[in-house]
Amino acid sequence: MRIIRTFHPDDTTAVISLWQACELTRPWNNPKLDIQRKLSVDDDLFLVAEDDGEIVGSIMGGYEGHRGWINYLAVDPQIHKQGLGRELMESIESRLLDKGCPKINLQIRKGNDAVVAFYEAIGYSNDECVSFGKRIIPD
Repeated sequence: MRIIRTFHPDDTTAVISLWQACELTRPWNNPKLDIQRKLSVDDDLFLVAEDDGEIVGSIMGGYEGHRGWINYLAVDPQIHKQGLGRELMESIESRLLDKGCPKINLQIRKGNDAVVAFYEAIGYSNDECVSFGKRIIPD
């Protein structure tokens, strides 16, 4: 049976393995530190999908009072296109809405057309923005 629940620190190894299988990790981001940082801020916006005790999905949300953000949406590649990504998004959207969040933003790496199509299919659109970033703590 599949459930969506709040992340627990015991899920760390399984979640990192899922992120690696989904090619979400990058050399400049330490996934263990990303998890530790998330657990210190709005840990209720870090969800996992569990199917018969196995982690098969994750999503990390954030809200700073103006916009919500989505990071690390991951679905086990073996079960893509079965609705879990949509379920995870609906779960995090509901939690963000409960916090009074009026709009959600997310970033997609250039060229990731399948992910663009997924988000378009669930009602997201390209805001035609340029994303800038600056690392201030190296991992």
